[in-house]
Amino acid sequence: MAYETLIYEVTPDHVATITINRPQALNAFTLQMRHEFEDAWKRIREDDQVHAVVLRAAEGRAFSTGADVKTAAIENVLGSDNLWNGTDPGDSLGPRSNKVWKPVITAVHGLCCAGAFYWLNESDIIICSDDAQFFDPHVSYGMVCAVEPIGMSYRLPLQEVLRIALLGNDERISPATALRIGLVSEVLPLDKLWNRAHELAAKIANKPPAAVQGTVRAIWESLDLPRKEAINHGLRYCLLGNPIAQAELDIDALRKQTKTFDVR
Repeated sequence: MAYETLIYEVTPDHVATITINRPQALNAFTLQMRHEFEDAWKRIREDDQVHAVVLRAAEGRAFSTGADVKTAAIENVLGSDNLWNGTDPGDSLGPRSNKVWKPVITAVHGLCCAGAFYWLNESDIIICSDDAQFFDPHVSYGMVCAVEPIGMSYRLPLQEVLRIALLGNDERISPATALRIGLVSEVLPLDKLWNRAHELAAKIANKPPAAVQGTVRAIWESLDLPRKEAINHGLRYCLLGNPIAQAELDIDALRKQTKTFDVR
């Protein structure tokens, strides 16, 4: 598929980068973007040369403002005019919904609101620039705010989720607050954001893929299971994945490496 709303590239360090590329529309998503993300995630899932992913958005005022309301009159972002055939946009946009177990580092700048949370809710690591603003305006426009905050409730305290959902346009979450509540793990100057996201992805991509992907899958699938069952499920993945991951590991090279550590 030739992409019109995305830029897709893979670098020699095994990092795939997806850039949301509709800056003229605040990087809002359309039905076409849904289809293009489905294709991009399929490529990532099936390409063994991709070990980690950076998700970012074209430069401008926004990472994304969610669904493109200006196209709503001519297309249905749910994918069908039949009530019972429509699907949630997150089914197309998010890596986990597309059975991608390769880690995703998402780099947020500017406005990030409403349907943009589909990407945040399925990211493994989120970092942002110091100009980022997070909010969800659904209720301010007379719309039930449900799907995005429900997804968000798996990674944020319930009170913070409800505050974002209920205050709508009246309050925006600053980078400092996003860091405090755990929505992001790092805040950087805008000109350092993309390089830092790639740096994190490359460090992860250098590790045995079977170990990394097994870790991602085990932890995400545990969210749908009771605690004891989740631990037993994760143990099975360890027994399955560890022999493969250790065979991928170059022990001699690892021992010769100069050990460096980042301090958070």
